[in-house]
Amino acid sequence: MGHPAAVTVQPAPDIAPDMLDLTRRERRKLELRSRVRDTAAELFRAQGFAATRVSKICERADIAQKTFFNHFPSKHDVLREVAQASVEALRLELESVRKAELSTRERLRVFFEHVAEGITESGPTNRELVTELVHVLNAGEERSIQATMLLDAFGAIVHSGLAAGEITRRHSPETLTEMILGAYYVLIFNYANLEAFPIAEHAAASARFLADALAPHPDETEED
Repeated sequence: MGHPAAVTVQPAPDIAPDMLDLTRRERRKLELRSRVRDTAAELFRAQGFAATRVSKICERADIAQKTFFNHFPSKHDVLREVAQASVEALRLELESVRKAELSTRERLRVFFEHVAEGITESGPTNRELVTELVHVLNAGEERSIQATMLLDAFGAIVHSGLAAGEITRRHSPETLTEMILGAYYVLIFNYANLEAFPIAEHAAASARFLADALAPHPDETEED
């Protein structure tokens, strides 16, 4: 997970010095918060969420525990922000795949392949982290925010496929988008909850199924 780009402040002659100082403080606060989040994410993946103590996060991020709790009330609050960053990374991956010069079938294959590769490379402790992320993303306000982001990202792929004549028009774009999002959710849920789940095989099968399901019917025309 990359670090967010640092905010660049361009001083203006009509801005009071105390406002500039406030901006610098806010920038440092955001940078520190990002460092804590990214450090925690690395530790969660390396040794699991439950085994990662706040003291270890502080040690690795080179901050005092008081500083940690000034930014995050608990370890679960860090996890919530890790989940948000993960969804943003997923959105960027989807946008990258959509912009690639690929057919809709290939876009689905590449996306699900990348999902499986990322999970596999993270190792067995990643299962616990994914389980925690699933819980976070399906609780309260975060559920609607993150779901909307993913719907929009998958929807962009559907609309690109429709424009290229590679996707059926017999169903609404909203229904087709929900099919893709549902397949992704099922894949992640099963990986998080089923031991020895063959993520690569199921990811490839999901991509093939979706590509077949979304393809235009042989007798379909522009006027249908």
